[in-house]
Amino acid sequence: MDLEAQIQLLIDNAPRDGMTPHLIAAIAPALRAIAQKLRHSQYYILQNSESSWVLTTLSNLTNPGLEKRVVYAFPTIQDVSLISPAGLDPQMLAKIIPVTHILFQLVALEPVDSIIFLETPGKTTHTVEVRRTDLEKLMQKQLRQQRSPKQIPPDIA
Repeated sequence: MDLEAQIQLLIDNAPRDGMTPHLIAAIAPALRAIAQKLRHSQYYILQNSESSWVLTTLSNLTNPGLEKRVVYAFPTIQDVSLISPAGLDPQMLAKIIPVTHILFQLVALEPVDSIIFLETPGKTTHTVEVRRTDLEKLMQKQLRQQRSPKQIPPDIA
């Protein structure tokens, strides 16, 4: 599914509250910009039996007190077992999710600091990290551009 179709699906499935579909349309360029930097249009996300995404806490080697919580996004279902022993747990399920939906969810996942996208099937060496704070900043910028008042032509009188 291409990025435009993914974004349209997000809009179509958004709550009809008069606000959310417009918000998704407004931040779509930010979602698209990040998604275009990734190799795959969809990734597998490991979920537990309640359909919650599986979090991994990573510690900084030089500063063990520094931790971040990440979700891994895998290019193929076989890649899940490369990183996570949870991939072998029968209570866990790897679900394929469109990349723009993963990015959209990242903003809502408060405890998650980043999503780490594995880009090369069969390898853990080529990854792209998308930080929630970076995505939020990009979306805020996009929303500000949407709201900026239109320039009044100087020859209006």
